[in-house]
Amino acid sequence: MDRMIYVAMSGAKQMLEQQSVVANNLANASTNGFRAQLSAFRAVEVFGEGAPTRAFVADSTPGADFTPGAIQQTGRELDVAIEGAGWIAVQTADGSEAYTRNGSFQVNVNGVLQTRNGLSVLGDGGPIAIPADARVTIAGDGTLSTIPNANQPAQVTPLGRIKLVNPPEGQLVRGDDGLFRMRGGAQADVDAKVKVHGGALEASNVNVVEAMVNMISISRQFDMQMKILQNADVNDRQATQLISMTR
Repeated sequence: MDRMIYVAMSGAKQMLEQQSVVANNLANASTNGFRAQLSAFRAVEVFGEGAPTRAFVADSTPGADFTPGAIQQTGRELDVAIEGAGWIAVQTADGSEAYTRNGSFQVNVNGVLQTRNGLSVLGDGGPIAIPADARVTIAGDGTLSTIPNANQPAQVTPLGRIKLVNPPEGQLVRGDDGLFRMRGGAQADVDAKVKVHGGALEASNVNVVEAMVNMISISRQFDMQMKILQNADVNDRQATQLISMTR
């Protein structure tokens, strides 16, 4: 009885949390470079004096689905998509380094290359500056260069190279802002094997149909946990009545 109550109670709580995870995945189904969140549960024994029979449900393997999303051509000069594994390094508001797969860039009023959220894109030596009114091309290795206009000499000028990294997936942690960071605050090394595709963006890897099915399944599992709690309450009342009758 005790074990059933604890498992059902904590199971219902975890179902609600998993539902919020699936809802967040659905909300980001159209977010470029988004990685779907994953979660799994297991029963864990409660350790402590006087609770040897109790157990509860715990989130055992939280993480993300690192499967690449589909690459969509945009033709925009400041759009890049990573081919295969790898990440783009950006600088967050507190100056730390984080990683994203969203390669939709823009140039701010100060000429700094940034993401759509206003985070500076890091190069080998820090943020990358873009000259005013310059046309830019991005090579496969992440090198940005200016393209001469019709009234300028045919000369391509390198501006810098986007910092592309590929740390082990097990060392990456998703933040509340959707960006990934290295465990312990470390910075990943540049990986020359990471390649990008200019004029394209990577779509989210969220499977909308699968997420909707999961949402329905979670709702039914939550109802099942609540029914278990109701059955435990009924059994407890009946047991109390039987004990009272035998006295």
